[in-house]
Amino acid sequence: MAYMNQERKAKIAAALKKALAGTGLKYTLSVQNHSSISMNIKSGPIDFIKNYNETVSQRPGGFQLGSPAKDYLDVNHYWYHEHFTGKAKDILGKIIQCMKAADYYDNSDAMTDYFDTAYYYHIHLGRWNKPYQVTS
Repeated sequence: MAYMNQERKAKIAAALKKALAGTGLKYTLSVQNHSSISMNIKSGPIDFIKNYNETVSQRPGGFQLGSPAKDYLDVNHYWYHEHFTGKAKDILGKIIQCMKAADYYDNSDAMTDYFDTAYYYHIHLGRWNKPYQVTS
């Protein structure tokens, strides 16, 4: 059963602090419903949203099923490597590795409707009421 607590959050926070030192990203971490951890990246020098829009628009089908992101974006951590390029992709890869720093495992099997994971994690670039800010 998925379970997240403050001790696991502290492990993830320490890993993120070490991995993101010098990147200029400002973010917060929060535990939600004792089953997941959410990272909200508020600002930074990397324009993740522009990178996402450019990368996805060049793919076959582009935004056929949706529209380009404007002020905020929820990162799909299963497909980030196809939705981002360059430095944005590298930083998100580091973040995802850090989000798994607290004894993470995932033995889920969607085909048999069996879900067994240590905890869930979410990465947000800004929020609906506070857009992601690109700093210089």
